[in-house]
Amino acid sequence: MTKTLKTLGIDPGSHRIGFGLVEKSGRDLSTKDYGVIEFKSGESSNRLVLLEKEMEKLIKRSKPSLIAVERLYFSQNRTTGMMVAESRGVIMLAAKKANIPTAEYDPTTVKRRVTGYGLSDKKAVMKMVKILLGLKDFKGLDDASDALAIAIVGCLDNREISS
Repeated sequence: MTKTLKTLGIDPGSHRIGFGLVEKSGRDLSTKDYGVIEFKSGESSNRLVLLEKEMEKLIKRSKPSLIAVERLYFSQNRTTGMMVAESRGVIMLAAKKANIPTAEYDPTTVKRRVTGYGLSDKKAVMKMVKILLGLKDFKGLDDASDALAIAIVGCLDNREISS
């Protein structure tokens, strides 16, 4: 029996959170969903509450075996760094509340695992995501392609989880 793993990759941000759902069946990877959760500037006071609700809906809809989240990288802008850290906290809490295992990857590891080079730019990541997932037309933002890259790494690292 072929093991199947559905990994929900999350690229946390301050006002835009990328997500990508990748399924691994045997050696095959396929895209099930991707997009962004976006907050308008007027929603900043309720951003974390809204994010938790959106994450709960996303988890319920996608039914992942694993949630892979990008680790916070060094940010020169402290305010942005704090907002991203808050988003990550809400994302990790939503995963824990849903009883879904999590994995965390730093951006350099994701880039290295997907492109072969840890300092790849966004275009190179997107190109390899399209190749690895067989996407001819990718209609998404960088946040979504980054989330798909994170999900790919989660799928490749977590072979033992099956659904």
